[in-house]
Amino acid sequence: MSFDLLATAFVELLTPSVFLYLAIGVALGTAIGALPGLSATMGVALITPITFWLDKTDGFAMLMGLWNAAIFAGGITAILINTPGTPASLTQAWDGYPMYKEGKGGLALGINVVFSFIGGIISTLLLILLASPIAKVTIKFGPAEYALVALFGMTMMIAVSNGKVVKGLMLGFLGLMLSTVGLDPISGLQRYTFGNMSLQSGISFIPVMIGISGLAEVFHQMYEYNKEKADAEREARKVNLSLGRVLPSREEMKKWSPRCIITGIVATIIGAIPAAGGDISAIICWGNSKRFSKEGDKYGHGSAEGLAVSATANNGVIGGAMCTMLTLGIPGDAVTAVLLGSLMMYGLTPGHAMFAENAGFTAQIMVLMVLANLAFLVIGLATAKVSAKFLNMSQPVVWAAVSVLCIVGSYCINNSFVDVIVMFVMAILGFFLKVYDFPSGPLILGLLLGGTVEKNMRTALVISQGDWSYFVTRPISIVLIVMIVLTFLFPVFQELRKKKAKTAEAEA
Repeated sequence: MSFDLLATAFVELLTPSVFLYLAIGVALGTAIGALPGLSATMGVALITPITFWLDKTDGFAMLMGLWNAAIFAGGITAILINTPGTPASLTQAWDGYPMYKEGKGGLALGINVVFSFIGGIISTLLLILLASPIAKVTIKFGPAEYALVALFGMTMMIAVSNGKVVKGLMLGFLGLMLSTVGLDPISGLQRYTFGNMSLQSGISFIPVMIGISGLAEVFHQMYEYNKEKADAEREARKVNLSLGRVLPSREEMKKWSPRCIITGIVATIIGAIPAAGGDISAIICWGNSKRFSKEGDKYGHGSAEGLAVSATANNGVIGGAMCTMLTLGIPGDAVTAVLLGSLMMYGLTPGHAMFAENAGFTAQIMVLMVLANLAFLVIGLATAKVSAKFLNMSQPVVWAAVSVLCIVGSYCINNSFVDVIVMFVMAILGFFLKVYDFPSGPLILGLLLGGTVEKNMRTALVISQGDWSYFVTRPISIVLIVMIVLTFLFPVFQELRKKKAKTAEAEA
């Protein structure tokens, strides 16, 4: 995309209506993303019909603002109440919520805003510069590659087990078992539905996530509640918040930025792979950053660096997802599937035509993505302190509010009471996991990726007529297999290196 075309698009977007609808989109996206269960996909799907009454530039300004803001805003509730507002903000709860409990809620919210912005800008710049090359790589992905990408994501079970590998693997396999509920992806036969029609589509990921991360935390806090101690903590948080800061320091930015720039690039590549969304990106980036960081032991226990990586990875997928949608007409994720329909309703055809006959509008979309990131950066930083002050509400009030949000959020996904029941069952399970010190991350990971692995692996075997060599004769598959093997071997090498260092110290 040429600079002249982008400059022209920017000038054309300098109208009051564009900024108005962009601001409306950011405001709606922030609210939707911060409410557990109300995903960016749902928000874009609800707003899309309204945009058909607007000029396509104004309509896409609202959609771009909503999408980018909703992904960032999912981290707000992940940090404040340990309930991810969107699936993509799952890993933000692992570090953001412990930071809040330490009295660093304002800083955690600031990191979420700033590094979500950095991830979004990196992703958008890469979309502008490398749209066609990235698309040419992802078009070569078949079922074997999709299966291996999901399997690579599942290797993060060890990373999210917080040192309890056996417990983590047990729950990971439980998640895999839950992912088999529903219709068989190849034969269409019912599996473990017990005749319930609502379970034919499988167990929805979001109710499980809300139950095990949100309502389970409420139950656990009620179980350990001590009024005198809680009142003292509230007073301590008031002091911390009044003296706290939102923006990371220059030294912190300098320390985290190189790692997060790499994360933004990786997240863009992951986002360019169809069906690989912000949740997969966050898990892969967070897990690998934990392995290679000098502060890896702090990840999952209130690591500011881990939160910065998660925030960058979330918004970093957006440019990649737009890449495959604009250049190939292939949705990179659920949101771009809705946006693809919007383009077609406006009479636009994704692919070569978007960069030929409609190059001007394509440039406008890219500029709108930059403006959307700038808008949520300003709004997010301006409201971070206000959001943090809500932390000082009494715990019973917070429990009641979170419980209502969990129930409403679970029901709204499919308008199904079965999802609410699933959420409650997972909340009870999550409570006992917390009491007996089991990590819940691997269970969610197994449920999230299990279906993708099964469907694509079985499809690949059908194509190859049962020949497993199909997975090792394709170049991209070989690269992914090497990455998976190295992921398993790295902890072994790391442990051997530590033992060697200890031996050297003992001999010295």
